[in-house]
Amino acid sequence: MKRVHLVISGRVQGVYFRQSTRTEALAYGISGWVRNRNDGTVEIVAEGPSEALEKLIAWCAVGPEMAIVDSIERIDEESAGIPEGFDVRPTS
Repeated sequence: MKRVHLVISGRVQGVYFRQSTRTEALAYGISGWVRNRNDGTVEIVAEGPSEALEKLIAWCAVGPEMAIVDSIERIDEESAGIPEGFDVRPTS
C-alpha cells in the first residue's frame, strides 16, 4: 500500500471535483479523503496499490468535465492505514 498527498490547482472548485474524485477513488479501490481548501485548491489524501494511485492521479490531471487543472503538487508518504472508504470533507 502506498499513500499520496495531492494539492490540485486551477478551476477545481465548483465543478464537482470532490464528488467525482470520490467516485473515481472508490472505483479504483482507494481509501482516503478529498476537500476544498480556502485558497481555491483541492486537497486529496489517498492510500491504495501503486497502480491504482497512479490511475487516480492521472484522472486528477484532467478532472471532471468543467475543471481546468493547472498543476498537481504531489507528496509521497508512508501508508498510515486509512480505513476503507473515501470521504468528502468540509472546506478547510
